[in-house]
Amino acid sequence: MTQDLNPPTDVASRALCDACAGIQRNWRKAPGHPELMQGKNRSETHPHGQVTITRYRCERCGTLWDYENNKVNRHAGWSVVGG
Repeated sequence: MTQDLNPPTDVASRALCDACAGIQRNWRKAPGHPELMQGKNRSETHPHGQVTITRYRCERCGTLWDYENNKVNRHAGWSVVGG
């Protein structure tokens, strides 16, 4: 039995850890989890104004997340990058 030493790079074939699987997506103010390490943030212009999007990476499973801090859209929040 051999193990694949190259983890999948596409989001569809990568398994989320239990903590990432429990994150409520697309809902503003939903909590992340302690193993999400904050990366860079950026500002984007939306029709109603500027929003800040911060990139996170899970130290356990490697999943990349964006958190959109948008006070006008309550369906902003967590989303998996590339998924």
